[in-house]
Amino acid sequence: MPPITHADLPLPQASREAAFAFFDRLEPVLPERLVGLWRGHTIPTQHRLDGVLENLGWYGKRFNADLRADPLLFQIGRQRLAPLDPGGLPLRLVLQLAAHFGRTRMARNGFTHLQRALRARGPVASLKPLHYRGKTSAAMVYDRQPIADHFRRIDDHRLVGVMEIQGGGGGYFFLLVRDPDSVRPEG
Repeated sequence: MPPITHADLPLPQASREAAFAFFDRLEPVLPERLVGLWRGHTIPTQHRLDGVLENLGWYGKRFNADLRADPLLFQIGRQRLAPLDPGGLPLRLVLQLAAHFGRTRMARNGFTHLQRALRARGPVASLKPLHYRGKTSAAMVYDRQPIADHFRRIDDHRLVGVMEIQGGGGGYFFLLVRDPDSVRPEG
C-alpha cells in the first residue's frame, strides 16, 4: 500500500500544527473499540520519524481484548507479523539515528538482523483512557519506555494516532486502518 499523504486526509498542509488541529477536531474513542489488528501509515509532518518505520517494515499495531497491545508489528515475509519490544533500546540514541539514518537501505538491512533480538515474548503495552489535548480518549502506554500513543477516531475503520515521548518534544503522527479480516468487538 502506498504511503498516506495529506491528500488522503482533510489536512491543509504538511505541518505539525495542521495535524494537531485536525487531531483536536476528531472524536475520542474507547479503548475497547480498538481491539483487533490495525495497519499503520505515517502522516508526514516533518517529524524525524516520518518514513522511518515504513522503511523498516512496520505493519502496524494489534490490540487484544484484555487491553494489552503489540505496539510495533513488523512484516516478515508476505504472511507473517512479528511483534517487537522496544523496551531495552536506548531511546534517545535510536531517535537521533532514525533522524539521520532511518530511511536508508542500510538501516532496513541492519534492522532485519536486529529483529530476532527485539522479538517480544508477549504484549508490551496497555490500552487505557488518558486525557490529552482537552479530551479523554484511548491511549496505548508502553510498559518499558516513556511513550504513549494517543488515539482519536476518524470513523469505525480509521484512527489518527500521536506518539508522544516524554521529554521528546513534538508528536509523531500516524494513521491506523483496521485490518478488514480483524474481528471488531460488539457494542
